[in-house]
Amino acid sequence: MAPSTSNAPSLLLLPAPPFPLDPRSLSAAYRAPLTAALKRLSSNTNNNDGGNHVLVIAIACPILTGPSPRSKSLNWKAAQSLLARTYTLISVICTELSINTSGEPSTSSTGLDPRVVLIDHERRRTYHRNYDGEYEANCTPVLDLAAFASTVYPWKTVFHPSAESGYELLNAFLDYSQGKQTFLQSQLVAVEGGITMSLSGETSPSTQGDFIKGHNTVCLGGTFDHLHPGHKLLLHATALLMKIPERPSPGNQAVLIVGISGDELLTNKKYAAVLQPWAVRANNVLQFLSTIFNSASSSNTNSLPPTSSPSQDELHAMFRNGTVLVRCVNIHDPFGPTITEEAIDAIVVSGETRSGGQAINDRRTERGWRPLDVFEIDVLDPQDISEEGNGAQSNGFASKISSTEIRQRIAQARNGSQ
Repeated sequence: MAPSTSNAPSLLLLPAPPFPLDPRSLSAAYRAPLTAALKRLSSNTNNNDGGNHVLVIAIACPILTGPSPRSKSLNWKAAQSLLARTYTLISVICTELSINTSGEPSTSSTGLDPRVVLIDHERRRTYHRNYDGEYEANCTPVLDLAAFASTVYPWKTVFHPSAESGYELLNAFLDYSQGKQTFLQSQLVAVEGGITMSLSGETSPSTQGDFIKGHNTVCLGGTFDHLHPGHKLLLHATALLMKIPERPSPGNQAVLIVGISGDELLTNKKYAAVLQPWAVRANNVLQFLSTIFNSASSSNTNSLPPTSSPSQDELHAMFRNGTVLVRCVNIHDPFGPTITEEAIDAIVVSGETRSGGQAINDRRTERGWRPLDVFEIDVLDPQDISEEGNGAQSNGFASKISSTEIRQRIAQARNGSQ
């Protein structure tokens, strides 16, 4: 029986971005197809369906290097920069189109949940099945095109740019997805393509830069209230630091620790009355990460993965057939498990939380523990996209990437409806 697509997300396949990566050239390449897909979905979305429709934006580019699936490494700086600039562009477009991405039901604007994933691929590459007849996942959260197409389904609609590279990518995707989902012609939608130019003589991100082999246990922390693009970048960038084992075994899992501020720490936040409870915030984090880890499943429906609670302060979920454990931890201070558990390797911070990362390492050093490797993500800045950015655009953009601004808008809407 064919899998149902009634609750399935939509997919936008994007060919490789320009290289070297520049915010303006990225906008020239991706603004048109992103705008077309977001506009079409926003006009078709029914906000009474109980949640926002998910659009997975899959960027296919050579981002990994290594001789075999179990020995891949990733250019983390290039990957997180691509994510940051793509989420910035998405936020600007959603602001222009008045698309609600807060996760809250709204009668005044359409709700969508855009999520970016990276797919390791380059044009005319061929893939080979393993001894089980499957396309093998590698040791990173980034699947190659064949593994992605053959393990993540169903899709409601598949969008692609109406350019040669867009049709080429779509045809490769359809070839590798055969036997998993049969698409009607109406489900395959060509949208306006952008302009992509790469300088001759330049090499791709898979052949230069600093590559990481991955860590066993990585962590991050935050409030994660009304999950927005800044949160998504932070979560995704942290997941990219993980080294995923080939098969699960006791004590041999990749572990992602997400410290989520406890409700009692947030009582003095602005518009605290519309803060999401800890359990809601934790569930939203796990739903988003289910997309990032691309769990091999025939139920690609944005449902919450199976969870467990080993204690009242933790919510766990497994991904990648049990090789990845995500621990959402209810933290009651700025440090959380980073100063109570020695076996953590790395932490991802933003510019705003850089000092917090240093404070954590100071405490770990006091205990005689190895300090965490600290990785810092880029800032989402609309001025990167357009020189014409003005105050109105910046204010609208802020509402897409600030939990405080989102809560303010929600509180004002509720007060206005009373």
